[in-house]
Amino acid sequence: MRYELWLGLRYLFAKRRERFISIIALLSIGGVTLGVAALLVVLAVMSGFDHDIKDKLIGTNAYLIIDTPTGLADAEDVMRQLSTLEHVVGVSPFVSGQAILRLPDHAFGVLVRGIDVERESRVNRLADYLVAGHLPRTDEEVAIGTELGAYLSTGPDAQLELISPADGKTHTLTISGLFRSGMYEYDATLIAMTISRAQQLYRLGRVVTGVGVKLDELDRSSAMAALIRGTLAGAYRVRTWEELNPALFGALRVEKTVMFVILTLIIVVAALNIMSMLIMIVMEKTKDIGILRALGATRASIATLFLSQGCVIGLIGIGLGLSGGLFLIWHLNTFTKWLERIFGWSLFPPTIYYLDHIPTQINSVDVVGVVTATFLLTMLAGTYAAIRAARLAPVDALRYE
Repeated sequence: MRYELWLGLRYLFAKRRERFISIIALLSIGGVTLGVAALLVVLAVMSGFDHDIKDKLIGTNAYLIIDTPTGLADAEDVMRQLSTLEHVVGVSPFVSGQAILRLPDHAFGVLVRGIDVERESRVNRLADYLVAGHLPRTDEEVAIGTELGAYLSTGPDAQLELISPADGKTHTLTISGLFRSGMYEYDATLIAMTISRAQQLYRLGRVVTGVGVKLDELDRSSAMAALIRGTLAGAYRVRTWEELNPALFGALRVEKTVMFVILTLIIVVAALNIMSMLIMIVMEKTKDIGILRALGATRASIATLFLSQGCVIGLIGIGLGLSGGLFLIWHLNTFTKWLERIFGWSLFPPTIYYLDHIPTQINSVDVVGVVTATFLLTMLAGTYAAIRAARLAPVDALRYE
């Protein structure tokens, strides 16, 4: 072990009259530990939310949507062109719009989606979300979400009435199945029917709203959207799943960035404690510094002696923070369920979040970013004291001793 590191550790964890400095060192380590653990937990939860919402969105929607403002009359030609492209694994036409669900005492708006039942499974997982019954097989059947079914107190084989916005006529349909997608908005408002029935409801003839496309990899969405725009001739709009939900994912990105900045302040406070502690050590060890310089220690050695103390505090805090943060992430749901049982309230109301657990996802990029930022801050905190100690001349350091 180099003498600079050995002496730095001795100064840092002194046992006699410098005990106050040792307490500050422990508090600084605690601050770094708390900051690292909090950052890891929050970033893991935010990444988990992002992944969970993304998974639910693409579970009920296609990766890409191709449409025009007036609908597609040549959907089959478009699908044939799309099917020949590399990375395209499924295409399916759809009709979407709004309608009025009429009840005995009131009415409210719902989202209608006309699907090609055979092709729909190629672009999303709606069929996998069924909890009762089946997807509509005839023009007289519809499938609804579990939340809507609970609100209507109904289920398969029951009937409901939809009022067409195109001509105001009432269409009586039979519920064929219930699905639970995990997105409250869809489960409470979405009604799936055959594509031909939706065309009748909106008086579209053979026109469809658009075509959904599924790719072999989600990350190819933007690149494939650009390729399809260049492939299809005409006034077609090609939008990715992110472009269809810009506000949602924009808000998640902003929240993650803001939380990172806010929680980094914990580490900044710990770094300031490290700086003040090292300055106190330099002031108290002025005589020792003068003796070391007189014995031949270089300015670089003196600077290394004090800089190593900040690095040691940072490394210990990072190690403890990583261990504590990962432990909390792995046991977060157990901890939250324990709190819910004690206090009797739901941490995540289903009408807002529609979650029965806290989703977490540990990203290596986030972990490396937190560790790197923390180590740089703690090393920077020791820089001022190290420079100040290195500038002390032996004569000045020993003048009053």
